[in-house]
Amino acid sequence: MQFSNQEVSNLYKHIGTQVKKARELKGMTQLSLSLEMGYKSVSLVSAAELYTDGKHFNIEHLYKISKVLDVNMEYFWV
Repeated sequence: MQFSNQEVSNLYKHIGTQVKKARELKGMTQLSLSLEMGYKSVSLVSAAELYTDGKHFNIEHLYKISKVLDVNMEYFWV
């Protein structure tokens, strides 16, 4: 089975949108989420939420985000 680059891009964009939605529902800024995840910069969160320049969240990021925002990881895929 083949998967197009567009399909994968759409998945990353969807996950980024879900992270942003969950973050905003918790009243957190990108910076506060980044700091809670142990990063000193907002660059990862800001780029990955929008899938800028191919930057995306990996499983470790999503695990940390789910803990910080108190959501199940499956939330990011639905």
